[in-house]
Amino acid sequence: MSTRANSSRERILATAESIILQQGFAGTTIDDIINKAAITKGGFFYHFSGKTEMARALIDRYIKMDTEIFTELSDQADKLTEDPLQRALIFLNLFTEMVAGMTELHPGCLAAAFTYETQQFDGEIRQRIMEGMETWRNMIAERLEQIIAKYPPKMEVSVDALADMFTSSVEGGIILARAYDDNQPLIDQVQNYRSHLRLLFEPS
Repeated sequence: MSTRANSSRERILATAESIILQQGFAGTTIDDIINKAAITKGGFFYHFSGKTEMARALIDRYIKMDTEIFTELSDQADKLTEDPLQRALIFLNLFTEMVAGMTELHPGCLAAAFTYETQQFDGEIRQRIMEGMETWRNMIAERLEQIIAKYPPKMEVSVDALADMFTSSVEGGIILARAYDDNQPLIDQVQNYRSHLRLLFEPS
């Protein structure tokens, strides 16, 4: 595929994501996308057979991009310390610094938006959403297991549940940010998760 075709495909996906986060998947038409993306209908169908195929590409793109962000922040934290707990705490600080640096309101989470409209999608798309969530869970769980090996928790914990708490803090924070038209609630929720880890693992 040529660079120009790749650029056109990316423009379709970026435009579709922006509209879907505002209007929902069911409320977004192909005409909405091609009009805002300034492409022809033929240009859309050159890349996608319809909305369902586009939805698969959208969720794959979104999960890949978020995973790359988490990986990049984790790598930055790893370079600053060898202590597993401090690495996790620095990662969370880096995440909130990234959000604080946004000049606009967080646009929302496509994975969550799709989850709210699961009736619109086939089993394959639902499976991809679940696998994406599991990818994020496993990334955090690996960090938590390293922490537990060095710092026994002050109470019994489920590693998977504690890892999912990161995702729920982010997703809940995004909902609050959009409700209040302010990114600060997202920052606060992630910092609350950071405080929870400190209380759970830091030696007295």
